[in-house]
Amino acid sequence: MISTIKKLHQKHPFHLVDPSPWPFFASLAAFACTISAILYFHLVVFGRILLIVSFLFLFLIMFVWWRDVSREASYEGHHTGLVQQGLRYGVLLFIISEIFFFVAFFWAFFHNSISPSIEIGSIWPPKGIYVLNPWQIPLLNTLILLLSGCTVTWCHHAFISNLRNQVIWSLSLTIMLALLFTLLQGYEYKTADFCLSDGIYGSTFYLATGFHGFHVLIGTISLIICLSRFFNFQLTQQHHFGFESSAWYWHFVDVVWLFLFVSIYWWGGT
Repeated sequence: MISTIKKLHQKHPFHLVDPSPWPFFASLAAFACTISAILYFHLVVFGRILLIVSFLFLFLIMFVWWRDVSREASYEGHHTGLVQQGLRYGVLLFIISEIFFFVAFFWAFFHNSISPSIEIGSIWPPKGIYVLNPWQIPLLNTLILLLSGCTVTWCHHAFISNLRNQVIWSLSLTIMLALLFTLLQGYEYKTADFCLSDGIYGSTFYLATGFHGFHVLIGTISLIICLSRFFNFQLTQQHHFGFESSAWYWHFVDVVWLFLFVSIYWWGGT
């Protein structure tokens, strides 16, 4: 009621956000995740339980925070054209920050693979590491992600053209492909002959591909939420920025995987 009264007296297209407790609680949850992860890595008693609880707490805060944002966009009408433009800039800056996040992993991989140190025998891959065949599961996952990029683009065009059935089919197919990618990557990890603690190759491989898999998981959850919101008529032909940002994020995930496949799986394993 108060937000409706404010909107009636608002003489500008900007969104003056109401006070929210979620940023404060999200920072506490992120801090708890960091501390509990350190305890878990050092094999402290109850470290694993604390890590799981803190992550669940963080995901709960993310859910209620994004729920409020969805309400502001769908029911309160605060996401005007100018507000959506600002949100687009924010998402683009976030994706740029993610690019630099992965640059660190690629830097570490190329630094050690181009000039391997004497501690690992001056060869790459290090002796005793049996690398994965890039033309099996990695190639299949590459085709799956490329296909999912096509289906999410199909969904975007269906949104713009107001083709409801095509939106449902294309977005559902994208989600299924994303889940298939995650299952295949999990199977690949299970059958690999090396682990995270196997020297510089294992650490760089699992950090790069593992964090990419985590990004795939986050993108999949985002697409599932978009499908749920579409069924509830919260995403329309004119207002579907929630899906648009998820599609941008998914294309970013696709591009990162192409670099991972070419550099780590193919070039790094030869």
